[in-house]
Amino acid sequence: MTNLVDRVTVPTLLTVASTPKTPGSIDTALLGEYLLGTWADARRESRRLMKDAAFHRDDSLNLDDQRERVLGQLRLLADAGSVLKAFPTALGGEDNHGANIAAFEEIVTADPSLQIKSGVQWGLFGAAVLHLGTQRHHERFLPGIMSLEVPGAFAMTETGHGSDVAAIGTTATYDEATEQFVIDTPFRAAWKDYLGNAALHGTAAVVFAQLVTKGVTHGVHAFYVPIRDAHGFLPNIGGEDDGLKGGLNGIDNGRLHFDGVRVPRENLLNRYGDVAADGTYSSAIASPGRRFFTMIGTLVQGRVSLDGASVVASKLALFIAITYGSQRRQFTAADPTKEEVILDYQRHQRRLLPKLATTYAMSFAHEKLLTAFDGVFSGARATDADREDLETLAAALKPLSTWSALEIIQEAREACGGAGFLAENRLTQLRADLDIYVTFEGDNNVLLQLVAKRLLSDYSRKFRNADAGALAGYVAGQVGDAAVNRSGLRKLVQTVADFGSTARSVGFVRDAASQRQLLTDRVQTMVASLAGRLRAAQKASPIEAAALFNANQNELIEAAFAHAELLQWEAFTEALEGVTDAKTVEVLTWLRDLFGFTLIEKNLAWYLINGRLSA
Repeated sequence: MTNLVDRVTVPTLLTVASTPKTPGSIDTALLGEYLLGTWADARRESRRLMKDAAFHRDDSLNLDDQRERVLGQLRLLADAGSVLKAFPTALGGEDNHGANIAAFEEIVTADPSLQIKSGVQWGLFGAAVLHLGTQRHHERFLPGIMSLEVPGAFAMTETGHGSDVAAIGTTATYDEATEQFVIDTPFRAAWKDYLGNAALHGTAAVVFAQLVTKGVTHGVHAFYVPIRDAHGFLPNIGGEDDGLKGGLNGIDNGRLHFDGVRVPRENLLNRYGDVAADGTYSSAIASPGRRFFTMIGTLVQGRVSLDGASVVASKLALFIAITYGSQRRQFTAADPTKEEVILDYQRHQRRLLPKLATTYAMSFAHEKLLTAFDGVFSGARATDADREDLETLAAALKPLSTWSALEIIQEAREACGGAGFLAENRLTQLRADLDIYVTFEGDNNVLLQLVAKRLLSDYSRKFRNADAGALAGYVAGQVGDAAVNRSGLRKLVQTVADFGSTARSVGFVRDAASQRQLLTDRVQTMVASLAGRLRAAQKASPIEAAALFNANQNELIEAAFAHAELLQWEAFTEALEGVTDAKTVEVLTWLRDLFGFTLIEKNLAWYLINGRLSA
């Protein structure tokens, strides 16, 4: 089957959405360009580079050889200069943050291990120095990072703390006498863990630790720490190899721990907080909480890039499955002398075409996320509100795309039968490699809770300054809506009366405005319900408030998930406005409707229970 699959080309796939009665004739070249998005040149360049067999995965290699091969591939990327787009022009980069992410996402088509190892080196280790450091760090450290002379690790996660970064145990205590920070791992659970480049290749790390000076802890800060030379670990540094993993075995993940490791005061990445020679701490951001979240927010590109890489991987999996389904024949259903193409069977279409619609929604939503990311990091749109919106959007979309990618790849694997299980056809390994995407760069369930809290915050602000009359009107409206919905008026006979005929009533949910109404109403209703249930938390003790939030945690995540689905649907709908070819718009609209139907069908129980639809 390998001759059917171009390893890196991800075509439009849309012609399969047409039916015999109404053939879809679209401008695939035009659509292909449109799907490449704003940073089309960067994507094309990356795809061309990934066609070189030197970048392809070799399934015959053992663990050690896989790791060495990917390190060699990383050197090829560095030599090509294609991974330096986000770095300063003064150092040989391009200051082009959107293009950098777009190019990075396409590497998944060659080998996800290569993509993630390059992300560790330049998107985490290098980006931490770039965004958390100042000019002295850029000039001193970035050239070696950019050239791969200094392979590095991003040492944030600990064995005992992953999502709760503010509670990490590693400490960095300032010693005024020597003007050095002393890095310590106080207990086993504070070992840095799951770090790419830590087991073998990394010679330095950006280490996140609790900064302590003059006996006061100032929260989590980042430090540049050398960890190895040609002979092995430097004094007072130890570690372990995480060993064989469920996927991404081209990356040398490992653990690190520190026992009184000293680094110069200047190795503190001091963009958001600094320590003077006498130990005095200073920061332009007075609030420790706000300072922490500002620092963490500068590292959002990991979530943005995983969202996009999941989209690319989903396109690749569907290309394989739909190509196979359009060529594989089985059973003589309609013609005794000719077997049917399996993609002509309704069940096969039902399995793959909704996944195709979802992938397009993911793709268009990601383009909006990448645009927002580039706006913030280029400085074009970088207010506090812009940054908050970017962080919320990334936290909303990354969970949906990574979860969906696993579902899509698995369905594609099954749709290819035995051929889908062969390693040469890539689907089993692709799924194994993307499995970790749902928990790194933010556990998906934790990210959705952040989104839900933002939704509740926005809801609260909406009514914070409302007078009694406005609140009474809102409550009356809610009661009225509930009464109408519970009365079952939204049943077929009423819809027929509203729209004039059975045919038009069937078309009710085909209308974009109706889909938007149903999807939006679900989000609004869920958020309003949560706000009502959580209102008591404002006057409760911290323990009682935490218990109340915990009791509603599942509903918080469901509301955030519904919000993210709405964002994807809106992005798809908005994207239709940018297509000029009428037939292409028609076919894309069919696909957008299929995505909307899929969301409504998936949540049909909610719509029925809440009276928005009726059987």
